Amino acid sequence: MPPLASRWKRLVARIIDALLIGIPVSAIFSAATWGWDPWDDSGKSTGLSIIISVVYFIYEGLMLTSRGQTVGKMAMKIRVAMLENGAVPEGRPGWTRAAVYSLPEVVPCCGFIFWLINVLWCTWDEPYHQCVHDKAAKTVVVSAV
Repeated sequence: MPPLASRWKRLVARIIDALLIGIPVSAIFSAATWGWDPWDDSGKSTGLSIIISVVYFIYEGLMLTSRGQTVGKMAMKIRVAMLENGAVPEGRPGWTRAAVYSLPEVVPCCGFIFWLINVLWCTWDEPYHQCVHDKAAKTVVVSAV
């Protein structure tokens, strides 16, 4: 199996993916709710968060099950691999990983706390530096080159 990806490459890949999904979805949502002030209506703000989470789940699930990489991971030359054999996480593992990463955000209040613990988990996990979503899917993030 290739060497594990650095935490910094993983972080930058996530930022790229978040911008890739968040900006267009927010722009479309804003156009659809023209004149809405997000500071006046938290219901619409919650709606936007849910839509972004669901779109991100679909994006990540499709990308991981087909290539083992999202656009951000491609840019950073890293990929998701099955822990046992290094293969692309086709089917259930790819969708499990995507769900555990993105869907907890739709739960008001505590969803963000779970998400934060999830993404920070790799900073102390040994030996594979897995986040909770990696552990749930039995995957690791490795160098793609």
